[in-house]
Amino acid sequence: MVGFKTIIASLAFASFAAAHPGHDPREEALERRSYYDSVPATKRSLSHCEAKIKARGLQQRSLARREVLAANARQKRGLEKRDAASVLNTTHLSNDTSINMDVTEEYLFGNGSCILVPEVTQGPYYVEGEYIRKNITEDQEGVPLTIDIQIIDVNTCEPVPDVYIDFWHCNSTGVYSGIVASGNGDSSDSANVNTTFLRGIAETDTDGVATFESIVPGHYTSRANHIHIITHTNTTLYVNGTMSSGSVQHVGQLFFDTSLLDQVEATYPYNTNTQTWTSNAEDSILAEETATDGVDPVVQYILLGDDVSEGVLAWVAMGVDMTNNQTVSPAAKYYRTGGVMDESSGGMGGGMGGGSGNTTSNGTAGAPPS
Repeated sequence: MVGFKTIIASLAFASFAAAHPGHDPREEALERRSYYDSVPATKRSLSHCEAKIKARGLQQRSLARREVLAANARQKRGLEKRDAASVLNTTHLSNDTSINMDVTEEYLFGNGSCILVPEVTQGPYYVEGEYIRKNITEDQEGVPLTIDIQIIDVNTCEPVPDVYIDFWHCNSTGVYSGIVASGNGDSSDSANVNTTFLRGIAETDTDGVATFESIVPGHYTSRANHIHIITHTNTTLYVNGTMSSGSVQHVGQLFFDTSLLDQVEATYPYNTNTQTWTSNAEDSILAEETATDGVDPVVQYILLGDDVSEGVLAWVAMGVDMTNNQTVSPAAKYYRTGGVMDESSGGMGGGMGGGSGNTTSNGTAGAPPS
């Protein structure tokens, strides 16, 4: 576990004054605490599933899959395979404090792959109708990110195939695509409602795994760098490469190790972001999450090259209660003719916005971007 469990409870409310218009992080923290208090411990994490996951061979298949992902990502960027010493000569997120310079890359991939992620608050800026695609980068600049997400049913401890994972985050300067709102970049740029960058949906395979290619998200006022996810089942697929929302079982947020973000934020264009950078320790939502035993929403990762700018491979396993059926309110919907803001949306859709950064994108409304 990362060391946020020692954060005092008052930190959960520390940054609410700096939030974007229409958003109060206190409400998010209270909603999450209400969830934790209302469900049994077996549905808060995957700790009770450890033996069954090992017995099914999921860890070994995860090891093999991530080795292939790393090799493919390095080949794509013309990078040589790094030896164990160079891989481990960086800060890595791990639940195992025994990792040192002598541990092999194979051990790093195979060990502690089940990071525990709880149900979390709905928000912000969910757009319904995004494209089913694994590569969501479009023209956005930033540190390349390949992320491997595994869904495990907390009730059966089995991987869950055929689940669609909705995945979105802000760009390197803190702006969300598909949204026109005060506090999200240039709010006078109405064309941003038609953009689709850094949003996409992918289906889990037989091992409950989906993979996305993106960039490491930037930051905006009052929140640390994070990714949003929603799981969908019972969906309807459309001919234009999108789908209906269907049934929603899980709403989550993923975070990154501070030592990784220190490197990312020092690179271009992250270092052009003029908004105050909220650290993990100062993020009210992360503080509330990690105050719960058995919860670690921070992804594990390795660097693909000698420098963070050459890319990051991250992985995470999420415990999901597949008996849930949640209601989510989109902030906007994306149609064949373009995006439309939902002015009546509340909760998830009406949550906080992104920052005052760049909103450029080559996304074309109504047609899947390349």
